[in-house]
Amino acid sequence: MTVPVPGTLDEMLSPDWLTGALGARFPGITVTAVRPGPVISRIATNARFRIECADGVPAGLSPNLCGKGYFTEAGHAFRHAGIPEASFYRDVAARSGVRTLRSVYADVDPQEQQGVVITEDVIVEHAQFLDARSDYTPDQAAESLAQLATLHASTWGAADLATTGWLAPRLTSYLQLRGVDDIRVNFDGPIGAGVPAEVRDAERLVHAYRSLAALTRQDDEPWCVIHGDAHVGNVFLDGAGRPSFLDWQLVQRGPWYLDVGYHIASALTVSDRRRTERDLVAHYLDRLRAAGVEAPPDNAVWQGIGRGIIHGLYLWAITLKVDPAVTSLLLTRLGTAAADHDALTAFDR
Repeated sequence: MTVPVPGTLDEMLSPDWLTGALGARFPGITVTAVRPGPVISRIATNARFRIECADGVPAGLSPNLCGKGYFTEAGHAFRHAGIPEASFYRDVAARSGVRTLRSVYADVDPQEQQGVVITEDVIVEHAQFLDARSDYTPDQAAESLAQLATLHASTWGAADLATTGWLAPRLTSYLQLRGVDDIRVNFDGPIGAGVPAEVRDAERLVHAYRSLAALTRQDDEPWCVIHGDAHVGNVFLDGAGRPSFLDWQLVQRGPWYLDVGYHIASALTVSDRRRTERDLVAHYLDRLRAAGVEAPPDNAVWQGIGRGIIHGLYLWAITLKVDPAVTSLLLTRLGTAAADHDALTAFDR
């Protein structure tokens, strides 16, 4: 750590701390004033602010910034969730070339198990944050899949990331946190009403996901760094309208298809996905090849897409504290995709 990771929001927004934190990338900077902006605190705290500097803000640094940490009493218990995201921005984001928020500070306190990230504030640049209710076209999905291909290809089997602890596969941990009872809350109520009956089975989904988690721990298939939670709500359109990814709490090593199957099935309407998914998967694979990666064989591609759909379906089936309209829409899309691909059958006993 170049400076101690802040333990409170007030510390993060102090001129003295920001001078030290930003000084590693912008030598000689002296932050003289901080003007706080809107703060959103749920589990994580996101705080927008503007800085003033002696001799002006350095070239290459926006004065409009946004900090993210786990500073509240509720958030403190989950502060470990910020470690993968802060580590990604610190160690992988720039080298990967994936379009994301531009980080100007990211670090982890290993003793406090706290990660903090400061990025440029894209809202002042007219970025648009999305959710499942946002219009998202197949052409936009092709662009976001190209970004996933950029991330995957740049980290494909990377030797220096093979044993990195914060990138360890974590699907098994999601089974420990939530399970059958949580899924039934969704599947048996109005939120899950749009999930086709043939896949609306909590125990069957948990069994399939447990089997999928076991597969991701094996070393017999190619891995890369994956976003891990690649639904459209973790996409924003930058000031130029280009799809870009954010919210990297679930970043980890894993097979490409966990991102790709999940992204296509969750980002598009059912009709758009059915009409374009083959072309979109082909486009993603073309982008991998263009980056020098040997694409998976044809007989493994659609099996993988089905597994990625299961990944997304499970994550949203255990989700209880998001706007019910969003959860319902994503469960309908992912559940229908799972039924269309008969994705659960491969894991039946």
